Amino acid sequence: MPFSMENPVFVTYVIASSIMILKLMAQGWITVYRMIKSDAGLLNPEDLQAGPANRNPRPEQLALNDYVDRSRRVQRNDLENIPAFLAAGLLFVAVEPSLLWAQILMYTFVAARLAHTLAYMTSQRHEVRATLFSVGSIAVMAMAAYTLFAAMV
Repeated sequence: MPFSMENPVFVTYVIASSIMILKLMAQGWITVYRMIKSDAGLLNPEDLQAGPANRNPRPEQLALNDYVDRSRRVQRNDLENIPAFLAAGLLFVAVEPSLLWAQILMYTFVAARLAHTLAYMTSQRHEVRATLFSVGSIAVMAMAAYTLFAAMV
């Protein structure tokens, strides 16, 4: 049974997916922390209503704040990439690849995503971020291609 904790390929998927889900969800909290810390980076006009979370609303709180928005951009990038990994990885498990192949591709994606976040949060050049994005993207594409080929033969 491919979807059993007795299958080491599935365990690899469970570990990699859990790390990516935790990372994706944590990024939202990092954005909230940055909004609170900077008292800025709000998105919606209704956020300027006085309340417990914003006792001193000001119009400039709606202005673009790179400290907050950088975290928001990381989260959007994750939302563009992690769901594809979750789907491709699950399909990949279904076709029962070798454990080594699964570990290489899945853990490469996880490492690339974590490194991409670090590069983004520390304002690294586009080429650095693009390289890390590409490594993760190629890992997901390799899983999908392997799955497609296995399904067609």
